[in-house]
Amino acid sequence: MQIIEGILFEPVGCLVEFPSEPFHEIAARFFDPRKTSQRKKPSRSASRSYWHLLNLMEAAGTVDESARPKIEALELEGVERATPYEDVLPALSELKAMGVKLLMASSLSGAALTRLLEKALLCDYFSAVWSRDTAGGIKTAPFARALTEASLEPAHTMFLTDTAEGLKVAQGVGVNSILMMNDPDEAKRLSMHNPAGGIVSLHELPDFVRFVTAQNTGQNQSLR
Repeated sequence: MQIIEGILFEPVGCLVEFPSEPFHEIAARFFDPRKTSQRKKPSRSASRSYWHLLNLMEAAGTVDESARPKIEALELEGVERATPYEDVLPALSELKAMGVKLLMASSLSGAALTRLLEKALLCDYFSAVWSRDTAGGIKTAPFARALTEASLEPAHTMFLTDTAEGLKVAQGVGVNSILMMNDPDEAKRLSMHNPAGGIVSLHELPDFVRFVTAQNTGQNQSLR
């Protein structure tokens, strides 16, 4: 892995603990043509519900304009019930002090993302914020805009995720996918998708970046 200059964050599952019910309800009401979601209980994992919703949104292609305010309202409901992980602010503070570019690249709506940043006291940590509205799309679109506008090479950029879908999207755009190992059994299964690395807590992320830097520095010195 090359020296890391920037990190992309999708807040769901990595920065903030969301409830899964709002994402499940959006999927069932607006994007599941067979209404199979209505017959299922919401997943215990908000991340899985979220990425499932994104897949349905991607397959639908377009969203009925009359549905947009209702979808945003459900997302905002999820934001109000969400809780930031306790290791988030210390880790972001340390990374920012190290000179790493911190970018929010999310498929949430602009309204939900703005409220989340305010509620979780995250506004001062990110040099740029991209939602599905400002990026003009979901999944890879916010990543691509963030990388382009920040002049970051994918090989010098990390993305944290705790789902298989997140790993696939990260690998699709060429950034280094870092697995958030929130659950040991799930982490073991997800390791089959070949992430570039893994961490148990955001407290480990600054040291991970330093380790990668030291590795590259050592390699360069050995070639002289």
